[in-house]
Amino acid sequence: MSDDATQSTVAIAGGGLAGLAAACALAESGFHVTLFERRPFVGGRASSYEHPGTGEVVDNCQHVLFRCCTNLIDFYQRIGAEKEIRWYDQMTFIEPGGRQSRMDSTGLPAPLHTMPSFLRFPFLSAGDKAAIARAMLPLMLTRPPDNGKSFADWLEQHRQTHHAVERFWKPILISALSEDLDKMAVPYAAQVVRVSMQSLESRQMGVPTVPLTALYNAAGAYIQARGGRVVLRSSVEGFTAGDQSVQLRLTSKDEGSRQESFDYAIMALPFDAVARVLPDVQEAKVLRGMLARFETSPITGIHLWFDRQISDLDHAVLLDRTIQWMFHKSRLQPIRGESNGSYIELVVSSSKSLIDKSRSEIVDLALGEVREFFPAAREANLVKSTVIKELHATYSPRPGIDAYRPGSTTEWPRIFLAGDWTNTGWPATMEGAVRSGYLAAEALWHASGGKERRFLAPDLAPTGLMRWFGN
Repeated sequence: MSDDATQSTVAIAGGGLAGLAAACALAESGFHVTLFERRPFVGGRASSYEHPGTGEVVDNCQHVLFRCCTNLIDFYQRIGAEKEIRWYDQMTFIEPGGRQSRMDSTGLPAPLHTMPSFLRFPFLSAGDKAAIARAMLPLMLTRPPDNGKSFADWLEQHRQTHHAVERFWKPILISALSEDLDKMAVPYAAQVVRVSMQSLESRQMGVPTVPLTALYNAAGAYIQARGGRVVLRSSVEGFTAGDQSVQLRLTSKDEGSRQESFDYAIMALPFDAVARVLPDVQEAKVLRGMLARFETSPITGIHLWFDRQISDLDHAVLLDRTIQWMFHKSRLQPIRGESNGSYIELVVSSSKSLIDKSRSEIVDLALGEVREFFPAAREANLVKSTVIKELHATYSPRPGIDAYRPGSTTEWPRIFLAGDWTNTGWPATMEGAVRSGYLAAEALWHASGGKERRFLAPDLAPTGLMRWFGN
């Protein structure tokens, strides 16, 4: 990159993971970065705040990562936040009534390393396990195309049993992709299976040990330490792209409406927000049409505080009910201090059935289910509770949507796109968001005259038998 390019100014609209990843990569590379975020904190959908009704700092939704999320891990290492992630190699499944089953790894080569614990699962019959094994093989051996069929259709075609679907495929894939199986494209489901079995370590799960905004404040500090700015409570309302610069229209509570000029800009916003800021010009027609194809899927987080300990587990997958995951936040986050009680967050991905329910209805439902899974909760008193609905948590990975996911570049040479909905090769995950930010940073680097450079971290190399299954 030329000396002039290192003095270039870059505006980034959106302080979610995509915007933060792009900003950190470019700030480290010598660009003068200004990040605009409409909220009073960074992190986007992966954020936390002090809830007025409870007085507690709560995450808007629990987020986890896996060792296969190489770019998210690279981002955490870049900003010095990797020490705030606790890693687990075991996953506990609980049935109504409280019976527990544990999945862990053995010394067998990938993808056989979890087979012994899988074969011991009491909640699946021998027929269920045979059906699952029969379906797993083609998902690992091939890359099924998006032929317009849903993954539910694919499972039916591969003769999956009722319990195989309800107790294996749904818990894993709806949690990962936040969509129902009958609206999920086959390649997305196949990718989740494949990357999780790629190596012995790929399925290890990481959980943040601090509230999410505390985690991502490190990214803001990283940008500022390299001469950048993080401007909160300031939103981008539109742009005008010229040959030599980009004019952004901004609004904020403190400064009102204004314009600022930059050499380049990255729109790291949700797809519907990008549609709103696009100029009403012919060049925006194709992109606007692509964005109109997207739909969203909701996630609901249910926060419950009990007066006593209800479980000695840090987290668990819950079967056969509405709730899919339990995260024991009073155990996971040392910031909560010593307590005799339990604070848990329950997660319902693709929570369409809860959208029209009231807070009290959802809490009552959750409390009833928690007492089914955790016998100690039957004697515990609920101290306080809250429900957080993310109505537009992720884009829906439905069949055919990949054809409408745009790349990082646009019709305007100085405007770039980032967001988990862009064409990253990954679904709507934190990994996908960071990948999009790095891809946008790479595209901007090249546009500024920089030589070949990659910000993307390499994927985990396949190990064991997976080395012969192709990449």
